[in-house]
Amino acid sequence: MATAAGRWTVTTYREPPSAFHARAIPDAVVPSVWVCDPTVPALVLGSAQPEGVADHAACTRAGVEVVRRRSGGGAVLVVPGDLLWVDVLVPAGDPRWEVDVGRAFHWLGEAWASALRQLGIGAVHHEGALVSTPWSRLVCFAGLGPGEVVRGPNIPGPKVVGISQRRTRAGARFQCAALRRWDPEALARLLRLDEPARARLVADVAPSAAPVDVAADDLLGALLHGLAAR
Repeated sequence: MATAAGRWTVTTYREPPSAFHARAIPDAVVPSVWVCDPTVPALVLGSAQPEGVADHAACTRAGVEVVRRRSGGGAVLVVPGDLLWVDVLVPAGDPRWEVDVGRAFHWLGEAWASALRQLGIGAVHHEGALVSTPWSRLVCFAGLGPGEVVRGPNIPGPKVVGISQRRTRAGARFQCAALRRWDPEALARLLRLDEPARARLVADVAPSAAPVDVAADDLLGALLHGLAAR
């Protein structure tokens, strides 16, 4: 279903994450918001992660598909209802287009932070360089990248919105995940780790993210309201 918010075309896709990630950036990009309403759970790997980081047998037992996205970063566990998944597309040369890949995230991060603040949740986007941790190459929400959003007034803080990016000559596709539930144990069980490493991962990354107790439709509405003004 497609609707409009200001100059943005908004389309919701109810489908498996594998089908959503298979959607290519169009040859002619227009300002667009793609909302993924996932029908099955998935462990989504970043574009540079080796296939072996996933425990495929554990994923099969849990009924979780293993998917590779075309943008960078660490693994994200997608469970229907546990996050709000929004992709934002802008054409090259658009006023929101930024040649600097790091700075390209800032306007969108501020839009997410503003949407959360509209709903009474303190949030701020990260304007600095990539903040790495021992687990950030493996798990998306273990690190903090430019434009990503944390709870509270200060950086660093627990991350609530992760953002990655894929670029072509036609434009950029920003892939955004806003947490509504954070379960690092469920994620760790799907990664190829021995038990001591799995326990360390859970203990280390548990405080690195903070979900928001807000309806997905309300958060999406606040985000679209902010985007319509940009």
